[in-house]
Amino acid sequence: MATPRRIRETAIYGSHNVSGLIGDADFDHELLADLGTSIGAAVVWWLDLGDGQLGWMPGLDAVVGVPGADTDTVRAALAELVEPLTVAARTAAAWQDFELVQPLDSPDGPRWLQFRARVSAQESARALVGVVADVTRRHNQQQELADLADRYRLLVELAPEAIVVHESGRIVYANPATVRFVRASSDADLLGRLITDFVHPDSRADMLRRIAKLTEPGATSDPADAVLLRTDGGTTDVESVSVRTTWEGRPAFQVIMRDVTEQKAAAAALRYQAALVAHVSDALIATTADGVVTSWNPSAENVYGRPAAAAIGQPIGDVVGAPLDPVAVLEAGGVVQADHRRSDGAALSVRVSVARMDGGFVLICADETARRRAEQHFTAVVAAIEEGVLVVDSTGRVESVNPAAERILGVSAQEAIGELASSTELHDETGQPIPQSSFPSAITRATGRAQHGRIVRALRPDGSRVWLSLSARALTQNGDLPSSTVVSFTDITERRMIDSQLEHEATHDALTGLFNRTVTINRLSPRERAHRSGLTAVLFIDLDKFKVINDSLGHSAGDEVLRVVGTRLSLSARRGDVVGRLGGDEFTVIAFGVAGPDEATAIADHVRAELNKPITVEGRQLHVDASVGIVLAEPGDPRDGSDLLRDADLAMYQAKTRGRGRIAFFDVELRERIQRRLQLEQDLRMAPLGDELWLAYQPIVDLGTNRRTAVEGLLRWTHPRYGLIMPGEFISLAEESDLINIVGAHMLYTASREIAAQAPELQLTVNLSARQLDDPWLVSSVRNATHKSGLPPGSLCLEITESALMHDPAAAARTLSALRDLGVRLAIDDFGTGHSSLAQLLTLPLDTLKIDRSFTAGLGRSDEAEAIVTSIIAMAHAVDLTVIAEGVEHVEQLEILRGLGCDQAQGYFLGRPVPLAQL
Repeated sequence: MATPRRIRETAIYGSHNVSGLIGDADFDHELLADLGTSIGAAVVWWLDLGDGQLGWMPGLDAVVGVPGADTDTVRAALAELVEPLTVAARTAAAWQDFELVQPLDSPDGPRWLQFRARVSAQESARALVGVVADVTRRHNQQQELADLADRYRLLVELAPEAIVVHESGRIVYANPATVRFVRASSDADLLGRLITDFVHPDSRADMLRRIAKLTEPGATSDPADAVLLRTDGGTTDVESVSVRTTWEGRPAFQVIMRDVTEQKAAAAALRYQAALVAHVSDALIATTADGVVTSWNPSAENVYGRPAAAAIGQPIGDVVGAPLDPVAVLEAGGVVQADHRRSDGAALSVRVSVARMDGGFVLICADETARRRAEQHFTAVVAAIEEGVLVVDSTGRVESVNPAAERILGVSAQEAIGELASSTELHDETGQPIPQSSFPSAITRATGRAQHGRIVRALRPDGSRVWLSLSARALTQNGDLPSSTVVSFTDITERRMIDSQLEHEATHDALTGLFNRTVTINRLSPRERAHRSGLTAVLFIDLDKFKVINDSLGHSAGDEVLRVVGTRLSLSARRGDVVGRLGGDEFTVIAFGVAGPDEATAIADHVRAELNKPITVEGRQLHVDASVGIVLAEPGDPRDGSDLLRDADLAMYQAKTRGRGRIAFFDVELRERIQRRLQLEQDLRMAPLGDELWLAYQPIVDLGTNRRTAVEGLLRWTHPRYGLIMPGEFISLAEESDLINIVGAHMLYTASREIAAQAPELQLTVNLSARQLDDPWLVSSVRNATHKSGLPPGSLCLEITESALMHDPAAAARTLSALRDLGVRLAIDDFGTGHSSLAQLLTLPLDTLKIDRSFTAGLGRSDEAEAIVTSIIAMAHAVDLTVIAEGVEHVEQLEILRGLGCDQAQGYFLGRPVPLAQL
């Protein structure tokens, strides 16, 4: 560690003399010693907190990664590294310690530097004194230890064995396998609980004895079996090993457990098989090659009534009560049916199986006496069951018929036995006859393969038909073909009727009985149209003003109208055409084999003519018309049913826009227009947030002074994809989609803010649509716009079209009065194009009247136009209204208006709409 003198000299060399702070006091030496020993070999640096000068001892250049560099380079490198410390030290208390570890890139790879510093203060001077050391090796060692710990953690976490650590008998760690072993939801269900909570009482004493012997760290117990208790109440057999370890410095035990449940189950299975030989119900007998009994199990004692002691050592024929040659049985195939006798003389029906074993034979003698008796009972059961049963021999002729089969098929057993099973006529579910070779019984007889649940329709002798669920199975399992077959069947005629009804309900509209949307789409699929000749015409039919009928007369009347419409569409359609109801008052007619647009139009006209006929509902005569959209598709058209319906719907929408009761054909341009309209409507919702909407301003000139006194704010939309969208397109979209109030409020605030900030001397005129006039929040929007923008209410004039005022004059008057109370001015726009008179407008609080451009255009060319404008100006002045003429495009029009006493004018001649900065 350097002496104070050395520190002072280095300070002068490095950057700035701070010896007054660290060079003359005894505690400074202690300070550096304290900082240096805390991180090992280090280089001293300091910072004068007064003037920001840095200093350092030799060797710092190599530590900070710029060996041999000049003073400025070293200073820059040091300043960048200690910047977090210098920022914090400027506001820190004296003697406050700081520590920082910084990464440093070097040609040999990343290095790590550790900085320790303390704020030193003497009198009024303050300095940050610190040391820096390269701690890359220590950092890497720590990282390696962390990586090693992480690998060990992964091994434990991913191990298939359960691993737990318990301290003082309580669980402090459990890996995921442990959680699975005890069927817990997470390790939280285990941590903190006693380890004995999860050990079966029979295993606890052994476990405690094993861990008591582990007195030294690292001591390990021998593997031992134990039984775990699971949280679901079950148990798991495990083999466990305990290891003496530590947990957070305290003695603990780590237990590793392996699931041996399956292993024990396998051992138990072997014991079971051994026991099975002794307890199997069949007689198991072993003999020598000469047929002398060497083994006789308990079942043999029970079957033949002879104890093992009396049977072993005797010839096999003597103890079974009949001749029995194992060699002959083997030559006969290894299995024979035989009649044996018990020791008491009772007859036994036995199936004998023989196999060679260890120079002798093992025989399995199965007592089938009860089975033979059961077969007799079976015949009675078959006669009593409700399921029809036929037995067909290998030649295909009927051998037996039970009573249920007689009843279901309408035949008698006497008539059927001996007849070919294929003599009954069968049809499949589509109604097609089934060839005799494909009868279920014929397939089973020829191949041996069972047939299950075949649905067929059989013809009875009396001519009636019955639906059967039929199965066939080979009677013999020896593989000989053709085989005898048992045929069973149930009568499902009633169920089929129910299924047919359900199928009809799933494919037809419940109200009209027409095909539903799903069927309609399927019939329009390319696969369905591929085999059709000519064009396919899809008519999308929407009833006009049906909502009026539904709302005024009720849903029952509306439903009756829909039923009548459905019936008329069905009757007016051609044979083979598809008529469907898509939902609500929307229907479709799919006409196949259409020659061209003329024929499709004729079909649509015929449909409309049928629908136009009066409909009588509840004593009222109703008249219904429809708008029809038509799509024509060729057989190879790739569009699916949904696409064709969508395009026909677009055409219907186009027909409605032209006026009700119209017909329109779909074309690609229509789809593009509709898609553009839908896209614009969607994008318009986000346009105010994306700064896509902006205002152009058109000047309004006072004709008396020739000065610009006002501007009209006109909304513009620059779409990111389509470019500039004209107001005539997007304003109508906004009104139809109820976005006009949002867009209008945005426009009003933007225009007010721009005029108040850039042209406060001008009056601002803004248009209001009819939909805005109905908005209950309009007055609040105007108040907020003028208040937030700073525009005086008197500088704002709101223009309302004549038609909007006449839509609901009373409501309009209330809204205008509320706006007038705010202090804004009001104007009526496009005057003369509606049906109102000036007398009607006298009841409204108006300030300005704007003459429509259609009248201005006639000035200088039509005496009639000049007379109308003269009258409008005179009437407006009579009631103190300011008159503004719109659409001035020529100097002649301007001079005529000035001569007629018009107050103000606007138009392209006086100025086109432009951004405010270009006005």
